[in-house]
Amino acid sequence: MAANAERAQTLAAHIAHADLDPTFVELTNTVSVALGGAAVEVKRLQQTVQDTAATAHETQRAHLRMYGRLDDVRSSRRERTPKPGFFERR
Repeated sequence: MAANAERAQTLAAHIAHADLDPTFVELTNTVSVALGGAAVEVKRLQQTVQDTAATAHETQRAHLRMYGRLDDVRSSRRERTPKPGFFERR
């Protein structure tokens, strides 16, 4: 997207130099700015997704560390046992 933004900016300069209608120059510049902004936001989104995935993996490991043995006990029984929180009073 950033590369396309640069190309659009260069194209706007070329069409301005060729004395095309200023409307087309303005529209091409607008596309360039929009693509540049989108590139920044996509990069930010990608970083957020990576951070979220890392946090999810950390949470999964912590959960397994804290409750893994309890799950092993519950899973190895023939009888069904209540899920965690069943006896919690509200």
